Amino acid sequence: MRLSWLAGSLALALLIGVAALQVPEPAGVDAPATAFSAERAMADVRELARRPHPVGSADHARVRAYLRQRMDALGLETSTQTGPISRGSARYLRRMGGDPEAANFTATNLVGVLPGRDPALPAVALMAHYDTVPMSPGAADDSAGVAAVLESVRAIRARGPADRTLVVLLTDAEEIGLDGARAFWGGHPLRDRIGAVINLETRGGGGRAMMFETGRGNAGTIALFRRAGLAADGGVTSNSLAVFVYERMPNDTDFTIPRSRGVQGINLAFIGRPEQYHAPSSTPAALDRGAVQHIGSQALENADALLRAPALPAATANLVYADLFGRAILSHPPGAGWGILALAIALLGVAAWRARSHAGLTFADAGRGALDGVWFVATGLVLTQAVRSLGGPMTQRADSADAYYALLARLPWIEAGAALTVLALAMAVLGGRARPDRRLGAAAVAAVAALALALGGPAPLVIGASVVAIGLSLAPGLAARTAWGGWIGLILLGLVIGAVAQAAAPQTAFLFLWPGLLAAAAAALAVVMDPGLTRTRSLAAVAAATALGGGWLAGLSHPVFLGVGLDRPGVLVLTGLLVLMLARPLSPERGAVRPWLMAALAVLVIGAAVSGGARVASPMPAEPPAADRA
Repeated sequence: MRLSWLAGSLALALLIGVAALQVPEPAGVDAPATAFSAERAMADVRELARRPHPVGSADHARVRAYLRQRMDALGLETSTQTGPISRGSARYLRRMGGDPEAANFTATNLVGVLPGRDPALPAVALMAHYDTVPMSPGAADDSAGVAAVLESVRAIRARGPADRTLVVLLTDAEEIGLDGARAFWGGHPLRDRIGAVINLETRGGGGRAMMFETGRGNAGTIALFRRAGLAADGGVTSNSLAVFVYERMPNDTDFTIPRSRGVQGINLAFIGRPEQYHAPSSTPAALDRGAVQHIGSQALENADALLRAPALPAATANLVYADLFGRAILSHPPGAGWGILALAIALLGVAAWRARSHAGLTFADAGRGALDGVWFVATGLVLTQAVRSLGGPMTQRADSADAYYALLARLPWIEAGAALTVLALAMAVLGGRARPDRRLGAAAVAAVAALALALGGPAPLVIGASVVAIGLSLAPGLAARTAWGGWIGLILLGLVIGAVAQAAAPQTAFLFLWPGLLAAAAAALAVVMDPGLTRTRSLAAVAAATALGGGWLAGLSHPVFLGVGLDRPGVLVLTGLLVLMLARPLSPERGAVRPWLMAALAVLVIGAAVSGGARVASPMPAEPPAADRA
């Protein structure tokens, strides 16, 4: 019976996660005038992305002239602004095959103004860049963003005058160094009038548009974003973990410049279909129209809300938040995480106390259950790194731009391989990790660690994780012996990690505290209904928590892996631990353990084969060009 509940809950979780990741249907040209229409925006995309248009090219001038005409037709008071291209940007453009001399080492921004009824109020800016790299027509990066800005302006005008002024900023030279944005925010007369900015970017050709960056002290921005998201087609995808992580990455977009000046706002991008990033295949025909609808509808609703707001968001504190299945945002102040942790611990205490008196739970077995989780994380970090390495080198070891882009094209295969690896490990824990021969298990971990280090290069995290995994594999007596011991121990481990995150980086703690609270509540409910965990009602409660919590985690994991998984595949191990924390009491019955563990081994082999198959699906270029990695 447990096996059926386990399989059903995991399958439902996967379906929920996939459903949460779907883009909205693109609106047609007959959509209401006040609504965003991807099909109307695609008319601009097709014109902009006829051919690559890097700085200095003839097509760059063509695109600039076309955009000037479109902005005038939309009733914007349009002007141009020029600024210098830095020496570093010029060198980078040359290495990519462009010609900075043809542009006279100058970037040219297009600035449009839609006056509001009260010029004294701080203005709102919609921003996207119109240049591309020399090797791509850039239907996605960033023609989709530019077209979405133009369509949003049209819809805003159709909705009637707003009190605030709208500034449309189409920047130049973003691809080579953010020089256009630097010129505008460094000295344009309008810069000090702007109180909020919405930037549109892409790194791929489709998928849901994620809001991944805000201004500092974003509580007010998130509150407005949450309200506007209710009106956006397809809802919103965003969380404070993504904002926290992106702040610490070396990546930059045009939004970096106003953010550094203290301007509030949001940065939107879609990053699915990564094989189209800076590629010749990024054509209008290949562009995901649902992604255009999603990013454009969010841009429209947020811009409109800002333009009509009594006051623009001010910098206060950073909020802890995450979307729920892409349809709503749950948020709370950073300090509230301690209250969530306390509630989860209280519920876990109730579950442990009753399980101790009615199901024979011992504290020692709960400790062994926590060590099961430690083994899962340590072994998972080693295995996912090895399976990832089968798909090609880490991006920092890619020897050319083309090699980097080939790795991006392999990303869906690598993600599938890493996900299957984490699934196999979870199955091993559910089946009883102490059952295989301890020496064989430790030797296998050591061999995989050696493979990961040989293919991926030196990695202190992998070395440390392998030592822990080997040590625990050699001590089968430290594995949980009961379902309650394994479950309580895993929840406790999840809450300990959540407490550390809450103390060090409260914006990230929700990832552990929210599922931990759900798991603790499910445990408290199950132990009251059926301490033996054999009746339908208790198993149904666990399965429901697994399906809902697992579905939410699946929807969160995919964009995270697209963002950082090429070099950090172990991110899936953490979300895998949280799903395992929910599903632990649904472990298969004793008679099904042997075939279950054989199935886990088969899943691991398939995961490795899928990741390795990426080399065939997207081979590296035979002779790397001179261009450096972008």
